[in-house]
Amino acid sequence: MTVRVLIADDDPLIRDVLRDVLDDEPDLEVVAVASDAREAVELAELHLPSVVVLDVRMPHGGGARAATEILQRAPGTRIVAFSAYTDVGAVDEMRRAGVTEYLAKGVRNTELVDVVRRLGEQ
Repeated sequence: MTVRVLIADDDPLIRDVLRDVLDDEPDLEVVAVASDAREAVELAELHLPSVVVLDVRMPHGGGARAATEILQRAPGTRIVAFSAYTDVGAVDEMRRAGVTEYLAKGVRNTELVDVVRRLGEQ
């Protein structure tokens, strides 16, 4: 089974690194990449990914708004918040929006891959 992944981050370097890391795994497939919250919602509805790796702070509404809308339009999708912000307020806001996991940028690639794989298999 292949886990279909959408990456959403406003930093092009982060998007490229995430795509390389996830596409290197034989059971993970990056189906779309978004640069802002609005694009993330549109691409999630179009591609119905198993997992979205979603930045918390992005243009056009931010991660919490995107997570809420993604879950309305693609209810089977699991969301991993991936952010440099680890304060309690940011984590709580994303959890209330329906995010399944919250990872801080800088975690080992293997940890990110493990979380994406685990959520994609649920």
